Amino acid sequence: MANVAKRHHTVPQFYLRGFSDGDQIGTVRLPGEQRFKQSVRKAAAENGFYDVDGRSNGPDAFEKLLSGIEGEAATVFSKIDRGFWPLEHDDRDLLAFFVAVQAVRGPDQRRNMEYTAVQFARLEIGHGGRANVASWVKRRHGVDISDEQAAIIWQQATKPGGPPIRIRPDSHIEQMASLVDELFPYLAGRPWTLVRFDRRSLLTCDAPVGLVPQPDDDPWSGVGFMTAWGVTFPLTRKLGLIMSDPMPVIESGAKVEITRAGRPDHVQAGTVKLQRFFNDLTLSSAGYWIYHHPDDADVVPADLPDPRPVTMSMSGAEYEFTGEPTFGSGGRPVVGAAGAQEPSDRPRDDSGDRSDET
Repeated sequence: MANVAKRHHTVPQFYLRGFSDGDQIGTVRLPGEQRFKQSVRKAAAENGFYDVDGRSNGPDAFEKLLSGIEGEAATVFSKIDRGFWPLEHDDRDLLAFFVAVQAVRGPDQRRNMEYTAVQFARLEIGHGGRANVASWVKRRHGVDISDEQAAIIWQQATKPGGPPIRIRPDSHIEQMASLVDELFPYLAGRPWTLVRFDRRSLLTCDAPVGLVPQPDDDPWSGVGFMTAWGVTFPLTRKLGLIMSDPMPVIESGAKVEITRAGRPDHVQAGTVKLQRFFNDLTLSSAGYWIYHHPDDADVVPADLPDPRPVTMSMSGAEYEFTGEPTFGSGGRPVVGAAGAQEPSDRPRDDSGDRSDET
């Protein structure tokens, strides 16, 4: 098919150019041994990542839809760069929508979906017992399997890594459509601070939306968009966006429409603390890749965290199964009985309280 986009950017090209010299962007693969420059066109891209076969407008229809959203967002970024702040209502909503899309469009979100599917399958099969594997497959998929096939499924499902489940692009896209609508109010409804840096620079990564926990939160607990003190998004190497706690505005008696209209939004000069605040969150949010302007290689720390392909966790995931049914011979486990819980929708933040740096 003619004009089918094969290279799909999971972080938009226009966005990455804000951290480039116009064509080249510094790239670091965690944990940091690989550091190199590459074309923006090649960064954060995977062939056919959003392809869905059988669409009348081509398998790359969703990639083209994202390109349209990115084009509109690029216009807003340009306005901000030229000094327009606070944003007009429509531009503000568009930027909030773009950040919500960016939070759920990447490989990290798909890996999280796969992790969740793997763990629930592992718990269901494991707690149902070895003898009930065939009946589980029949209930779930409507097919009969042999004893040999059941043995293979049991072995795959109960090993620590779980069964080899892969999420299709269409399933990811369907979840994206739902999550973007859910996340939007928790972005648009916050007061926004635009931080402008002069001498100092920001980094970005393959998952550039950062979450700041509440000051009193347990540093080992998960943090989500609804409960986070703030949300960070490095706009360019010189511009950072903080979407902060809406509670002070609400407690002052102001209506949510005031916040949605951007009335509390303001500009703040960048400082050493704010640079560290942004870049630490970027490093903790990254899955595999850090991106920076070629002149900012010294901003990237020498010691970097290990890759984080999955940014959520479930208690009970390392449960060892004996082969016997946990809940009797019926093989119908209650999901979560081994301590499984609904994981947070974004990375667990192990960095402690950093909210005083704002």
